[in-house]
Amino acid sequence: MPSTQIKTITIVGGGTAGWMTAAALIRFFPKDHYRIKLIESDLIGTVGVGEATVPHIRFFNNMLGIDERDFIQATQATYKLGIQFENWGEIGDSYIHPFGSHGYSLGGIGFHHYWIKLKQENRAIPFDKFSMAVAAAEGGKFAYPSADLNSPLSTYTYAFHINASAYARYLREYAEARGIIRIEGKIDQVTTNPCGEIRGLMLGSGQKIESDFFIDCSGFTGLLIEKTLGTGYENWSQWLLCDRAVAIPSESTQDIKLYTRSIARECGWQWQIPLQNRTGNGYVYSSQLLTEDAAYQGLLSNLEGAPLAEPNFLRFTPGRRLKSWNKNCVAIGLSSGFLEPLESTSIYLIQVAILKLIEFFPHDSDSVAQQTEFNRQIKNEYEKVRDFIVLHYHLNRRTDSDLWTHCAHMTLPDELERKKQLFYASGHVEKYQHGLFMEPSWLAVYLGQAKPPTNYDVRVDRFNTDQLDAHFVRLARELANAVQAMPTITRDSYSMLSSFSQEDAAATMSLYGGAFR
Repeated sequence: MPSTQIKTITIVGGGTAGWMTAAALIRFFPKDHYRIKLIESDLIGTVGVGEATVPHIRFFNNMLGIDERDFIQATQATYKLGIQFENWGEIGDSYIHPFGSHGYSLGGIGFHHYWIKLKQENRAIPFDKFSMAVAAAEGGKFAYPSADLNSPLSTYTYAFHINASAYARYLREYAEARGIIRIEGKIDQVTTNPCGEIRGLMLGSGQKIESDFFIDCSGFTGLLIEKTLGTGYENWSQWLLCDRAVAIPSESTQDIKLYTRSIARECGWQWQIPLQNRTGNGYVYSSQLLTEDAAYQGLLSNLEGAPLAEPNFLRFTPGRRLKSWNKNCVAIGLSSGFLEPLESTSIYLIQVAILKLIEFFPHDSDSVAQQTEFNRQIKNEYEKVRDFIVLHYHLNRRTDSDLWTHCAHMTLPDELERKKQLFYASGHVEKYQHGLFMEPSWLAVYLGQAKPPTNYDVRVDRFNTDQLDAHFVRLARELANAVQAMPTITRDSYSMLSSFSQEDAAATMSLYGGAFR
């Protein structure tokens, strides 16, 4: 069929994915070129993924022109400097994966090589103690990152814990105020043209909606991308055994922490996410090892406060669609794939898909080249996040359950195995340009959770251990002094802190991830 100009775009599904997509499209697409609609039903619930985020959400909000102070109040957000992993190496172990770097390089050689040398001589304190973000998080302190590269406050960035449902409502108001047309209704039928492209949607009310381009934000259902187009799904259960989750909010009984907690349990792991008005809790587990009721009871027994709602039970298959863009439909969010929220990547994967769609959006229906590149990049994003999550499971040294024993001895994806072999042979982290997790993230897990490598950069031996000790003492003192001068964060702090400027956000974003450079 001859190519036709795209004039109408329909988003199927609201929630976080749908309204993030709608807000971005109405912000960046010429309003006189496209008519954009979003269809959702109040009768269909949303999963509400992404209560913990990574720093890229600030880039997204800044891009939309959203004031950070308004965002914090609307979503009951709290600041996040990293994720604390408990019991992931051995029971009783704990480390923080920070949003920032560890130490400073010396003589052009990464700080961690010197740490490995001292660790071999039993002269090093835990690796994460040389992170400004970790020191601040553990002390309950927060200050906006500095653009002065000579300041330790320039070595970290931050994200948020948010109410994901409130974020979706906030973006709905934003999008509708700028021209997005919301249609309430449940889709009963999807029609296609002779080429197999989606042509129209029939709602339960009898209303028929035709469109040139569709974005599937229908969640796990994959109404368009899978049920209609039969795109196919790549299952990653051979590496990620957990396939169930139960989530429930609870009362906040403690001071608000500046990090997410991830607590490894016998059959999976538990999250704790502190918001201003409550705590988000969940248990991700393997249905082969634990029943739904046992998981729920296990979660209840580990809540820090009284439950505030009925539990939400989720079933999922870890993996991704074989194509996130198929014909005239792009899947974004859970309809595109799912990876457990161990590293708070749900909203990031929505965000990167939206920005790549905007970048490659076609003028007309002839979009094979754009589809191919979009699918290649989304595949790369999902696989790199997958490998990083798998690494956490694999580096455990636990022997208390079949889950941990299996993960410690499983065959890894080829790229992850190569990365691991390089690190343990040399202390070097394989670098890549496109993907979320940069060297500091890999080091946090390698050195926080497992035994350090036996080798390091040979140039380190130019320095004797006394010189290195002096360097480490100076660094520890500098971090301690900087943290002492930072404000302590309490519940009342969130109504008083001023918003962070877009210029400062751009200056610090490069510290964490390279997807938006």
